[in-house]
Amino acid sequence: MAVTWNISNLEYNNDADKGVVHAAWTCSDSETVGEVVHSGTVSGMESFTPDTTADGWTPYADLTETQVLGWVHSTIGDDEKARVETKVATQITVSQTPVSLYGTPW
Repeated sequence: MAVTWNISNLEYNNDADKGVVHAAWTCSDSETVGEVVHSGTVSGMESFTPDTTADGWTPYADLTETQVLGWVHSTIGDDEKARVETKVATQITVSQTPVSLYGTPW
């Protein structure tokens, strides 16, 4: 199992600076047991206030997913990041040992 964080989409201003105002993210992981893949995913969105005068401003065309993930992680903080990753792990555990099942007895 290896938790993976991704940026699924960006919303940016429709001007020359194209400053990012929202970043949609997902955190996911999976574990294969036999032939069954058990997975978990949590998603969210973080808001930003673009500041073209800030040190380290990066033009939209030069942004990388790693950089934007850094913004997301900084915004949510270490405690929330750990909670998100725990939720993903819990989804996998529940998938492996469900508390309820579906079907009929006949």
